[in-house]
Amino acid sequence: WLERGRGWAPGLLGSLLALGGKWGLVRDRVHHGQELSDHPHDDRQGFQYDHEAFLGKEQAKTFDQLTPEESRERLGKIVDRIDRDRDGFVTQGELKDWIKHTQNRYIFENVQKNWRDYDRDGDGRIAWPEFKNATYGYYEGEEFGDLEDKQSYRKMLARDERRFKAADRDGDMVATREEFTAFLHPEEFDYMKDIVVTETIEDIDKNGDGYVQVDEYIGDMYTPESGEPEPEWVQSERQQFLDFRDLDRDGRLDRAEIGHWILPQDYDHPEVEAKHLLYESDKDKDQRLTKQEILDNWNMFVGSQATNYGEDLTRKHDEL
Repeated sequence: WLERGRGWAPGLLGSLLALGGKWGLVRDRVHHGQELSDHPHDDRQGFQYDHEAFLGKEQAKTFDQLTPEESRERLGKIVDRIDRDRDGFVTQGELKDWIKHTQNRYIFENVQKNWRDYDRDGDGRIAWPEFKNATYGYYEGEEFGDLEDKQSYRKMLARDERRFKAADRDGDMVATREEFTAFLHPEEFDYMKDIVVTETIEDIDKNGDGYVQVDEYIGDMYTPESGEPEPEWVQSERQQFLDFRDLDRDGRLDRAEIGHWILPQDYDHPEVEAKHLLYESDKDKDQRLTKQEILDNWNMFVGSQATNYGEDLTRKHDEL
């Protein structure tokens, strides 16, 4: 159950995570754009970065065990999936969408794992009552009777319902797989940005004025012990607040500044990699790729036993 969500967990888990500061844990609220690979992006050293960006790390390992013929055959099938409009060409946008999909595979696996717990009637959708009963039903049936802090649980339930409504784009309170993914992982969806900001403010804004003051900002990540001096990293965070968070210098963070902080417009790794693969493979320079152009440059997109052997030989030669 605790694996639901990541940065902005639904009600019960969100409250457990919020306790982190009391336990001396620093909670990172910033949603970071993830690196596509741990390998250097240098084609002179090989294409391992491109393989992991295009396939995901686990799939890249699988391809490394295949023969060149098997790799090319599987790549051809992947190209058919990337070409979503079936026009026979792969555009930069389609490449970017594919790379984002492979990099976020863990999210879809997490949703699949939770799906079975909540889709009780097996109709391929999750209605709000299904989710509510599976998550809160035991407690809610007795009006949270056995729980000491009934009000907190009521707030959690209301918070989850509000997020479910935000994720439910057609307003029928029945979540499709994509809408349920947005519910569990709102930080990954642009249309959920407002709810992520709202929940963050509710977590941090202790005086209820709708803004985050510097002491509230610090209090979210650090609880001082009586009599101890403020650590250097906390002083550094105070300066970060003044220099980089409070953009209008009014001493507090409003909704726009909080959004800029927790959902920054990072360097777009999938966009850059899509441009790179397109540039290196687009032989006729028409800004789109045919399946043949991709297959002609297959060893940049996917690995095989042969490409690994070649890269190993190159490395050993460089080391001599």
